[in-house]
This record gives sequence, C-alpha cells and structure tokens, in this order.
Amino acid sequence: MQEMVLILDCGSQYTQLIARRVRELNVYCEIHPYNKLPELDKNVKGLIISGSPHSVNDIDAPEIDLTDFKQKMPVLGVCYGAQFLAKKFGGKVEPSETREYGRAKLSEVNGSTPLLKDVPVGSQVWMSHGDTILSLPDNYEIIASTSDVAVAAYHILGEETFGIQFHPEVYHSTDGKTMLKNFLVDICHCSQDWTPTSFVEETVANLKNTIGNDKVVLGLSGGVDSTVAAVLLSQAIGDRLHCIFVNNGLLRKNEFSQVLDQYKGMGLNVKGVDASDRFLDALAGEKDPETKRKIIGRVFIEVFDDESHKIKDVAWLGQGTIYPDVIESISVKGPSATIKSHHNVGGLPDFMKLKVVEPLNTLFKDEVRRVGAALGIDSSLLGRHPFPGPGLAIRILGDISPEKVRILQEVDAIFINGLREHGLYDQVWQAGAILLPVQSVGVMGDERTYEQVVALRAVESTDGMTADWVHLPYEFLAEISNKIINRVKGVNRVVYDISSKPPATIEWE
Repeated sequence: MQEMVLILDCGSQYTQLIARRVRELNVYCEIHPYNKLPELDKNVKGLIISGSPHSVNDIDAPEIDLTDFKQKMPVLGVCYGAQFLAKKFGGKVEPSETREYGRAKLSEVNGSTPLLKDVPVGSQVWMSHGDTILSLPDNYEIIASTSDVAVAAYHILGEETFGIQFHPEVYHSTDGKTMLKNFLVDICHCSQDWTPTSFVEETVANLKNTIGNDKVVLGLSGGVDSTVAAVLLSQAIGDRLHCIFVNNGLLRKNEFSQVLDQYKGMGLNVKGVDASDRFLDALAGEKDPETKRKIIGRVFIEVFDDESHKIKDVAWLGQGTIYPDVIESISVKGPSATIKSHHNVGGLPDFMKLKVVEPLNTLFKDEVRRVGAALGIDSSLLGRHPFPGPGLAIRILGDISPEKVRILQEVDAIFINGLREHGLYDQVWQAGAILLPVQSVGVMGDERTYEQVVALRAVESTDGMTADWVHLPYEFLAEISNKIINRVKGVNRVVYDISSKPPATIEWE
C-alpha cells in the first residue's frame, strides 16, 4: 500500500496548494474534511492541519478530534491549525493588534529543530491571519518569530507536533518547500517514492485486479484527462476497453476528424459518433446558459447510452474524473451550489446500470499531464488547452444556430492557429473566442455593414481556480483581428478580454 500524509481541510483557500506542494516532493497525500476523518492505518505517516477563514474563537470554528493523531504521529498545524493546537491545550489566541497579511521575515529561527533545518534568519514567509498566539502551554517552545509576531512557529516538547502561523505552501514563502520537506522526510520519514511511473505501475495493477475480465466503456473528449484515463485502462485490459468519441456539433473546427486520427496511432479501441444534428436540434432557440448545459448533458447521455448498448456485456463506465472534482464533491463547505450540471462526479444516470472506474481521481491536472508523459502520450496532446465540456455552446452567448457555430469555429481556428504559429500557444493555459449577442456598424469597402462582434480570451493559470489575462503582443492581436474580419463572413469587430479570475470567470457563460 502507498504511504501517505493526510491533510485536514478546515476551509482554507490554500488547502489544495498544500497538497500540490506535498506531491511535488513525491509524497502521496489526501485531503479530507476536518469533520470527516478517514480510518487510519499504518500507511499514514503524518498529518497536516490547514488554515481556515474562521477564527479559533468563533462559536462555529472547526473542532478537530485529534485522538488518533496527536502523540501517535507527526502533526503540522498551518495558520488556523497552529492556533487550534495552541488554544486547544491551554494557550491564548486573540485578535492581533498588528494584523499580518502578506510578506514578513523571520527575525529569529531555531535552526536546531528539525522543521527549520536549513531555514535562515531573514527568511521571507507569507502571513494571512487576523488572530495571533499570545501565549503557549508550558510544554510548547517557540522556534521562530517575526518582528511583529513572537510565536511565528512552535514545537510541542516530547512530541513531533509543530505549529506555524504562516503559509509554507505559497510561492512567497521562500523557504516553505524546505520546511515541508523537513516535515515530510526528516520528521514523518516519508520515502518520496510517489512518482508518475510508480503511479502508472500501481494503477494498472489495481485496474487489472478490480476489472478482471469485464468490459469498460469510456467517453473520450479529446482532452487530456479522458485520454490519459483511456491509456491507463487500455494498458490494464486491452481491447476490452471501448471508447466512444461523440461529436456534439460544438467542437472546434475539424476537431472530430483530427482527434480520431490522433487516437488511431495510440492503439485505442475508439468509435466516433457524429451526433451534431441531434445536439443542435435539441438546443434550437435556447438562450439560458444552464439550460444549454443540461440539454447537452442529457443528449450526450442518450447518445452514449445508445452506443453503449451496442457493446455486449459492458459492466463498467470509465471516467476521467480528477482530484479537484472529488474534493469539491466532499468539501468541508459541502458540495458547491454552482457545480455545473455536466460535472463528472455523480453524473451517472440511474438507468445506466454500470459500475464506475475513475483511474485519475487522486490526481491534479498537472499530475495527469506528468502521468501522460510517463505513458508515452504525445506532448502535443498533453499540452492541449482545456476545453469546456459543452464546447462552443457556452461561447455562443444566447441561442445557438449552425451558422453561429460556423462563424465561431472559423474565428476560433484563426486565433488558436495564430497562437501556435507565433510560438504563443504553450505560454497560454486556455484560449478561445466568444460570439457576442451584439451587432455593430462597420465599413467594408464603400458599404456599411451591421455584423457580429467576437471577443478573444487568453488566460494563464495552473488549475483554473484563479487566472490572469495574458498580455499578448499588440502586433499579434492586430494581425489576428485583421485575419478574422477579412476571412470570416459575418464578423466586423474583434475585442480582447482583459479580465482576470476573480472577479470574472474564464468562460463567459
């Protein structure tokens, strides 16, 4: 069994980032809500308690049962976690007279303690708290301070329990990775053997054992997640994996044929199904974004179910669900009210009596790409930008028609191909074009026009949770705008979206 570290989520915006940093150190970890603790076994090597938007003095502050952890394994409390461990056992935590948010420097460091090995005085850390620890229980020792906060970090004597009031997981804590490595390797004694190659080996073995001689059907999207899931399943069960790639009429220009050609060289058992008319007919006249999503989800299930029934004795449904989807569905805050209706988690209708297998449901997106590389999947496919499940339906604002799809496919192709030709594609996390429900006056030759407006969108991000707009060169934008207006009949104006997430979202619908 894989050794792991548990991360208890108390609601911090940084919890997933802690997990990513732990995994970057080749240590497997899992996030669990503070109030839904898993059963422990000998493979659990340590515990990290996250931060929280709550104060430990709030009436409804997260209360953690540490019976199975404290004094039985190493524990690291981060921000709220540190304040909880201090107050729970007799310390005093109060609102700080000097609230620390942002950068601070460690003015005192006890380098002899294993957590702070190789961390120098003056090391920059990232603070984000309104409370501070004013006093500690008698058996606690201070191991780091800043000029404003006496108890920046502490150690409980006689235990491998530590607390830090800053965030080692964020980029701005310059020695944060060193501290996490010290905790994981020197204190928890993790072996750092969780690599993409070891994941592939263990997952393929588990899939063989779980699925046995059964058949699996999987819906391919052409994206990274479903492709990597398919290759893992294919390595485990060969041609007993049946992949279905549905053209919903809302893909990028020529994407249906291009993706099928790409899959041919990968040894996957793939059937392409062109259901464009079925989707577009169902969407005719509908303007509401969420209703459009539900229609696409419903028709996809109908098409997928029809095709699945043509395969005899299928027992399993394969899905490319990844870890952020799982975390969202079991969040400490409860499932989000805004989970989109086509979401993988819990998306299987009752009438499809299939067991579900999700080989990627412990991985983040960047880890999926690394596993894909270990599987030998072509880098051009692994580097593809994310594309929304409903496709161009949510990039055509308002109702959808075949003519609008044609216009947006042409615009999108010019933009995406331009990014590739200018060497900009890999600098962008996601890009696309949006067809606006607006017409504007223009002049072409000696004639006035009254045609469509399109917006171009390009963002940089690591996981889509936050995103900044990309500062594409003006010369590039000028060239792309000129090509779109000259080559795409029906468009006479191009704008560029310079909104970041938050407050805007990446997609417009």
